[in-house]
Amino acid sequence: MKKNIWITIAGVYGFLGVALGAFGAHVLKDSLPPEMLEIFKTATYYNLIHSVAILLIGLLGNEKYFKPALFFSIGVFLFSFSLYLFALTQNTLFVIVTPLGGISLLLGWSLLIWESVKKH
Repeated sequence: MKKNIWITIAGVYGFLGVALGAFGAHVLKDSLPPEMLEIFKTATYYNLIHSVAILLIGLLGNEKYFKPALFFSIGVFLFSFSLYLFALTQNTLFVIVTPLGGISLLLGWSLLIWESVKKH
């Protein structure tokens, strides 16, 4: 996979993180219960943090870090977007996949550590 795909994914996730964060702060602040707004904020936070991580991997362009970027991408999708949907709908079906997203994010960080310390 070429590094530009990771820059593109980071851009999409970054854009969505900012847009959804602004939506939450300006539109949802008076319509969601405080605990749901907090969940929405958590989703935005993880979305944006991992967008930056994916971007840095893309800019680095080192293929050994592409697998962590893949896990970050999957993790953001499963974790953040399931929480966005849960906060908006309060339907607990969406949070079934949230832990899988968290595990994917942890695997991404673990692989990043592994790739940085192993000898090539």
